[in-house]
Amino acid sequence: MQFKQVIGQQNLKKELPELMKENRLAHAILFLGKEGSGALPLALSFAQYIVCERISRPLSAASSGPSLFGDAEPEPPQDTITYDSCGTCPSCVKAAAFAHPDIHFSYPVVTKKAGSPPISTDYIVEWREFLKGYMYGNAYDWLQFIGAENKQGNITAQECNDIIKKLNLKSFESEYKVLVMWLPEYLGNEGNKLLKLIEEPPPNTVFLFVAENESQILATILSRVQLVKVPLLEDREIEAALVERNNANPETAARIAAVSQGNYHMALQMMQHADEDWQELLRDWLNAIMKTGPVAQSKWVDEISKLGREKQKQFLQYFNHLLQLALKMQVFENAGEGYPEKDRDFAMRLNKITGMEQQEAIITELDNAAYYIERNANSKMLFMALTIKIYHIIKDKIVFLNE
Repeated sequence: MQFKQVIGQQNLKKELPELMKENRLAHAILFLGKEGSGALPLALSFAQYIVCERISRPLSAASSGPSLFGDAEPEPPQDTITYDSCGTCPSCVKAAAFAHPDIHFSYPVVTKKAGSPPISTDYIVEWREFLKGYMYGNAYDWLQFIGAENKQGNITAQECNDIIKKLNLKSFESEYKVLVMWLPEYLGNEGNKLLKLIEEPPPNTVFLFVAENESQILATILSRVQLVKVPLLEDREIEAALVERNNANPETAARIAAVSQGNYHMALQMMQHADEDWQELLRDWLNAIMKTGPVAQSKWVDEISKLGREKQKQFLQYFNHLLQLALKMQVFENAGEGYPEKDRDFAMRLNKITGMEQQEAIITELDNAAYYIERNANSKMLFMALTIKIYHIIKDKIVFLNE
């Protein structure tokens, strides 16, 4: 894919080509960005840029110097920088289909055949399909896509051996060989097998690591890469993408963008349930907590426990969004501008029943609940405990201490 297909990230789209043009391209780069920021699309676009014939071959010829055998001296590189791959040369066409022979991929997988070690190549067909449909997907999406069910994906020692073998081969078509490793967090101590290759790679070999959590990456690998931080997307970028790519109406796109917190993956999930009235569900919950009592609370918990895990997370995220809006409206006079009227109205009502400390405490509890939902917690027990905690936070102004 090309940089122009990546949502936002204008600064990085400019800086990455300049690294290559100015001969400052590190042989190992880590794209570090939270889920939905677009770190993977950015790395894939950069991989295509590196192998693009109109980019890499002129640079290679210009750096090789005059021929020893009297051939014409190569033309000096142009001062102008091309900030995107051409998209039309044979290399770009193959890279766009994720089938370029010199762009290799590594990602978490599970055993496909009993008795055989899991390696990424076993799932290359699924990987290409996944990238075409879920470019901003996360690890859970990928493992569900390949039918891993509840199995834990890994990047294994056998995978590291396969990487070493592939990258020590001569490139097939391009001046460069590129490895794109998605989620090196799934690489355990066996990743140390790659250290020598990362430190002393074959000529014109580039490692592009794409990660979400820096603390879960091997320190030995972190110390050997150039870090590129990929920021979260801005609301206006997500809003524009939803309208242009998903045919969302502007009002729905603006509402989703405001709630998604810079996470385009979350925005896409919310698009699937754009007609859900989270505010009505939230109103019923708060009424049950503050007015109607245990019977209504139990009924509400039964209802939300029937929703899928993704819907439950989206509901918690929506409540979180309203609380953060309420906090902003207490501090800044015009903080509600640009938000849907119904959200502003609900945030004002939240400010009448809760103070800033209570709102911050509830936000913490919602974040914790979303974390445990992601890890398959029992939804009935979780939401009942959350109901009780929110009651005491609002009614008794108790702030729970979390370890």
